[in-house]
Amino acid sequence: MRLLVIGGTRFFGRAAVEHAAERGHEVTVFHRGDSEPDGLADVEHLHGDRTRSLDPLDGRSWDAVLDTCAFVPREVREVAGALGDRVGHYTFVSSLSVHADDLPVGADERSPVHPPPYPETEEITDGTYGPLKVASEGEAEASFPGRVLVIRPGYIVGPNDPTDRFTWWVRRAAGGGRMAAAGPPDAPIQGIDARDLGAFVVDRIEAGDTSTFGVVGPAQPATFSDVVESARAAAGADTEFVWIDPDTVRALGPDHEIWFPMWHPQHPGFHAYDASKALRAGLRPRPLAETVADTLAWDRDRGSPPLKAGLPQDRERVLVTDVGATSG
Repeated sequence: MRLLVIGGTRFFGRAAVEHAAERGHEVTVFHRGDSEPDGLADVEHLHGDRTRSLDPLDGRSWDAVLDTCAFVPREVREVAGALGDRVGHYTFVSSLSVHADDLPVGADERSPVHPPPYPETEEITDGTYGPLKVASEGEAEASFPGRVLVIRPGYIVGPNDPTDRFTWWVRRAAGGGRMAAAGPPDAPIQGIDARDLGAFVVDRIEAGDTSTFGVVGPAQPATFSDVVESARAAAGADTEFVWIDPDTVRALGPDHEIWFPMWHPQHPGFHAYDASKALRAGLRPRPLAETVADTLAWDRDRGSPPLKAGLPQDRERVLVTDVGATSG
């Protein structure tokens, strides 16, 4: 199969490219980088910025396109205009954010998505991201009728994560001492390992699938306590978890969403999506402990640089000493 991947050098896109190359597919990656990332599979690279020009795609044809980085309908429409009938199958990577945050427990692909009218802006914010993804799904169906696979991942986690959201929980829990953790410890968490998502998407492209899949992991239901305890065990650390009451966390103000990433106990269905459809189609999420251990190893290999998310040390000291909390 000749596969064009738009994006494809970072995180999930990179995992999909590597999986497709291992399968023996002829992969072309169109991306903004001026050079090829270290360690990426030996594939063809086309350099360019999709927001400026798709000229590098002129005159080329592929059996399938995996679009990892379209966020507004125009970007989908422009790909269709550039490729026309020179591509057989189109995969649009959407998001579970097409649903409202207050999803019920057990929601699935049939659950309601954001309705029109969709934002006319192309500015991506917390309020526009989901509706624009819905509009982009509609554009994909209109531009590639009968040839569209829609993938809606939840939180993507694992090695090579550029967001640092999951990585913060892992690194801090592996670091020892008293760790302030947003409670309750049994709050559920879902996150699909980028490598498992990449394998699933390539499988579905190979099958010519034209369905829609919500994709979450891990293999077994997990909690925030499972995440930090797995990281502590992987590191052989002496970390003591100080679980902060949810009301106390929310009282910290809007910064708590950055300080405790992926934490949404006010929305019980947020980490309780039903991925049965994807599982029946071949999704095989790995155990949480494996993702945690691999994330920790990757983070240490890269030198444990400053993170973009997570609780600052000075704020943590205040929480564990001055706030009423239950140690665990």
